[in-house]
Amino acid sequence: MPGVYHKRGVRFQYPENWQLDEAEADQNSVTVYSPCGAFWSVVWRDPSEDPHVLAVEALQTIKQEYAETESEPTTETLAGHEISGFDVSFYYLDLISTALIRGFRTPTASCLVLCQAEDREFRDLEAVFQAMTASLMKP
Repeated sequence: MPGVYHKRGVRFQYPENWQLDEAEADQNSVTVYSPCGAFWSVVWRDPSEDPHVLAVEALQTIKQEYAETESEPTTETLAGHEISGFDVSFYYLDLISTALIRGFRTPTASCLVLCQAEDREFRDLEAVFQAMTASLMKP
C-alpha cells in the first residue's frame, strides 16, 4: 500500500518504504527519499507563478552546484497534462547522476518537481518518479 502525503492543498502517493521529509514544509516543499538515496521533491507556489521560471531557476541552481552539468529542455505528457522542464546529468563523487526537473500547474498551485538518482539506479526508478508526479496532478 503506497504512502500518501495530503497537506496544505497538495496530495501525492509515494512508495511505502520511502522516507518522507517535511523539514522544509514551511517553504512549501516536501521530499521523499528512496532506500538507496534517490529522491523526489516537490515545491509548490502560488498558481500565478510561471512553472517554467521555477524550472529554469532549479536548473541554474544545479549548474552552480555541479561544474560538469549537461541539460536538455524537454516536454512530455503525463497523466493527460503537458509538462516541461529539463533532463539533467552531472558528476558527483565520480558517478553520473541524472535529474529530472519538471514544472507544471495544478488547479491549486504552480509546482516544481525534482527527482534525482545515480544513473544506474535512475533507470530502475524512473517509472516510480513518473507515478509520483502523476499522482500529484490528480484532483
